[in-house]
Amino acid sequence: MENQTVEIPSLIDMHVHFREPGFTYKETIETGVKSAICGGFKGVCTMPNTKPVCDNPSIIKYILNKAKELNFNIYPIAAITKNLDSLELVNFDELTQSGAVGFSNDGLPLLDKEVFLKALKSGYLILSHCEDEASEISWQIELFELAKNKGFEPRLHFCHVSKKESIELIKKAKSKGLGVSAETAPHYFTFTKEDVVNIGDNTGKFKMNPPLGKKEDKEAIINALLDDTIDVIATDHAPHSLEEKLKPYNEALNGVIGLETAFSLSYSLLGLDKTLEKMAYNPRKILRIENNLKTRVNLNATWVVKGDKMQSKCKITPFENMELKGKIIV
Repeated sequence: MENQTVEIPSLIDMHVHFREPGFTYKETIETGVKSAICGGFKGVCTMPNTKPVCDNPSIIKYILNKAKELNFNIYPIAAITKNLDSLELVNFDELTQSGAVGFSNDGLPLLDKEVFLKALKSGYLILSHCEDEASEISWQIELFELAKNKGFEPRLHFCHVSKKESIELIKKAKSKGLGVSAETAPHYFTFTKEDVVNIGDNTGKFKMNPPLGKKEDKEAIINALLDDTIDVIATDHAPHSLEEKLKPYNEALNGVIGLETAFSLSYSLLGLDKTLEKMAYNPRKILRIENNLKTRVNLNATWVVKGDKMQSKCKITPFENMELKGKIIV
């Protein structure tokens, strides 16, 4: 097959866990960056559920210094509340001045509606991690509308959307002119929970939060990508140790890696233009960042996913042995 190497805008991942500081046995900023580069990304947003939590300028400075050493763009997401405990809001202004581009309690959903509304009224980008997904999305859209009607300019982005009901709520909000945005991840448009049942022994590699949905959820996600109800494809790259993932489903920790497979999975499903819209252009718009870097890809190249070849510390991938089209050139 003819080599079709093209230069594309570099990809931006709005949702990764590089685990540092605190959980470097799972991943480090360095190994996370290597994985991102292999996936065509020249910028990522790191989530705040580190140890200590990214809720103060010193942790942001630590992350940005590491990124500078590696000559890579990290856009830190800080916690919405101190220590992710849903009680006391962080100092949004101070953390933004330190380099945070948005705020999320990823890993622990923020369920206090009064605190959530105050966060929305700040006008900073709130990335919402929902676990009781449709229920939380529903009341958060109501609070978004309330803040807007009171003259505030809230910014709300829904992380890792995985269910049909959630998509219907987001679609309705957008039809009313509410400027919310949403992401999904490749595992939600590739697999269903039936894959977990049918795969055999190591089902822990399919364990993530929110969990995989039904066939109708997968179909709804694909349609929502095509009709732009879902704005972004992010990876929710969440590495764990071999021991933590090679357990039965009920015992394994939540999270899968995805940086090195995301482009190919998206390109195979959506084609190049739509993939770039979801993985390059829309993330820049939502985050309000300038990133004019490029990456190269051979659109015709096929390759087989092998976890042991991944740059991430985590070598367990649900996409193991899949043949994908579109190979990033590093």
